[in-house]
Order: sequence, then structure tokens, then C-alpha cells
Amino acid sequence: MELNKPLQEKKVENIDIKQFGMVIALIVIFLLFLVATGGKNASPMNINNLIMQNGYVVILAVGMLLCVLTGNVDLGVGSIVALTGACSALLVVDLHMPVFVGFAVALLVGTFAGALVGFFIAKLHIPPFVVTLASMLMGRGLTYTMLKARTVGPTPPLYNVIGAGFLPTINIPFGHVGPNRVPGHLDLVSIAIAIIASICIIIAEIKSYHTKRKYDFPVNPMWQIVLKELIILFILWFLIFKLACNNGIPNVLVLMAVIVGIYHFITSRTVAGRQIYALGGNEKAARLSGINTRKVFFWVYMNMGFLAAVAGIVLSARNGSATPKAGDGFELDAIASCYIGGAAAAGGVGTIIGAVVGAFVMGILNNGMSLIGWSTDIQKVVKGAVLLGAVVFDLISKQKKGQ
Repeated sequence: MELNKPLQEKKVENIDIKQFGMVIALIVIFLLFLVATGGKNASPMNINNLIMQNGYVVILAVGMLLCVLTGNVDLGVGSIVALTGACSALLVVDLHMPVFVGFAVALLVGTFAGALVGFFIAKLHIPPFVVTLASMLMGRGLTYTMLKARTVGPTPPLYNVIGAGFLPTINIPFGHVGPNRVPGHLDLVSIAIAIIASICIIIAEIKSYHTKRKYDFPVNPMWQIVLKELIILFILWFLIFKLACNNGIPNVLVLMAVIVGIYHFITSRTVAGRQIYALGGNEKAARLSGINTRKVFFWVYMNMGFLAAVAGIVLSARNGSATPKAGDGFELDAIASCYIGGAAAAGGVGTIIGAVVGAFVMGILNNGMSLIGWSTDIQKVVKGAVLLGAVVFDLISKQKKGQ
């Protein structure tokens, strides 16, 4: 046992470095754009825009990760985003239905679309690529048919709250803003939330550490744990402080946090989550071990439809309208977020937190390149190179482990 212990610690250390390497890359990319933009990307308003512009991408990345863990992807989520946003906006704007009715119908449409995809994959064994490609084409066609190639809006203020609203604020004078030295403010509600979140993060880490020690599991060196917590708390406080200097906490950030927390718990602490990882690792072995792989496939894709509907509502609420081209290319951003965040192309490897980090890497790249003034053509080249690099890194690391 004593001989194996150093090997176990080394293995954990390597996994830890790989897991948080993308977080370090995220910080480095942000700092590069900080220099390139003269600090514009770190302004409170830009940080607020960064979060609100990438809220729906994070929501889609969370659902997409479950699909990626099975070794597949969902190409239809962008079209489902457009379809559900169109359903919701049409009911509220054209038919004058209550906002909650529009949201409920959109969620039902998205869930039904996901269940339909899951049925063809799980029951009829049609390859997910084919089924989701069909849902992409059909969803986009139905969106154009429903909207009649027009923009439906503006949506009412109550509708827009979920995508463009903020939590209540308690502001106090703080510093000055802009070249004219206009008096600034600081939101105490945001600071209180940051304090509570920091305490929860520290308590969770301490609890995790003692649980591992209790059951004699290998633990990371203390310096790694402390460094990890310092990085997480630094990012948390940086974001919250910038938001506190603007309009406070966006509602979409609260929604993101709730969704990420729920799905992180599902994937890391429940039987359903372990079944997804088992299915992605080896489908045949998972089936022989008693896992109902058809059921797993079905609920994973039905869940993807539900989260696509949530993203569709958030997007239409932020834009204040529904358009036929809404969500165009979102499926690629969601898939790229998962792979950049450390998910394996073959399935069975990846985390919710990693997908969120990957989504913000994409978001910071988009935001930074836009501030610099690069054309959309160059932006696509850069994002493609980052995605390819992430997958190559995953393959090389696997080959080294095999050696």
C-alpha cells in the first residue's frame, strides 16, 4: 500500500492540473485582451454584457455536456432555441396571453421536441447525428413558418425581466466612473451574495477534503487545494465587484447559477449521473451491468430540449423580440464549450464546471475580438483553432497515459 500511495497522489495531481488548466487559460486570455483593449473588457458594463450575452450559451452547454458524455452531440439545439422563443413571443405579443403561459408553452414545446429526438435515438436506434440534424432543419423551418419570416416584438417588460432584469439593489456612493469623474456606486446586495457564496465554497471544499480523508481516498496536496480556492474566490469577487459597480446581479446569472448547481449535483452525486458516465465510457459494458441505456439516452435528449427552451426564453427576453434567425450557430458554441472545457470526444469524460468554463472562454474570445475590432471572419478562424487545440490536447494527454 505504501508503494502505491505516491502513484495515487501523482495521478490525482495530474487530473487536478488538467481540470484547472482551462481556468488558468481563461484568466490568461482575459488578461491578454485586457492589455489589447486598454482595459475596456474589464469595465463594469462590459463584464455585465459578457455575462448576459453568454447566459444562454452556458445553459445550452450544461445540457450539451450530458449529450457529449454519451459520446454524441445535439445539432438541433439552436433551432429549438429559435422555435421555443418564437412560440413564447407569439403567445404573449400577438395573442396577448399572460407571460407565464407563454413561458410554460415554450418549455413544453422544447421538452416535447427533446423527447421526440430521444424516442428516435433510444427506441429506433437511429444515430443521434442523423436525428439531431433532422431536428435542426425541421425546427428552423417551423420557426420561419410560425413567424412568417418576421420579427415578433417588442415583448412586454415583465417578459424581459428574466433576460434583461436585475436583482433589487442597495447602492452606496463608491469612487468615480469615466473620464468625467462621475460619482459611482456599489451594490451591497451583490457584495452580500459574494460573501455568502465564498463561505459556501470554502465549507464545501473543507467538507469534501474531510470526507476523502475519512474514507481513505487519495487527496490533493494542500497547496493545490489552497491555490484552487484562491483562484475560484478571486474570479468570484472580481465578477461580483464589477457587477456591483454597474446595475447589480443580472437575473440571468441567478438562473445560470441555479441550473449549473442542479446539474453539477446530478452528474456528480446521483445514480443517474453515474449512469451517463458509464454509458459514455462503454455502452455495451453499461448495458451488461444492468443500466437501461435506452432510458438514459431518452432522458438526456429530452433534458436537452428542455434546456434549449429555457435558453430560447432567455434569448427572446434579452432581445425583447423573437426572430427566425435566433439561435443560429448556438449548437456549435455549446459543443465547443464542452470540448474546450475538457470533455472527451469519445464520451465518458467531462464536468459541468468544465463546460461552463469553456463557455466563458468562447464568450471572452468573442467579446475581446469584437472590442479590438476584428472581423467576424477572423473571429471564426480563432474560435476554430481554439476548439481544435482543445481536442488535440485531449488526444495527446490520452496517448501519454496509454504509454
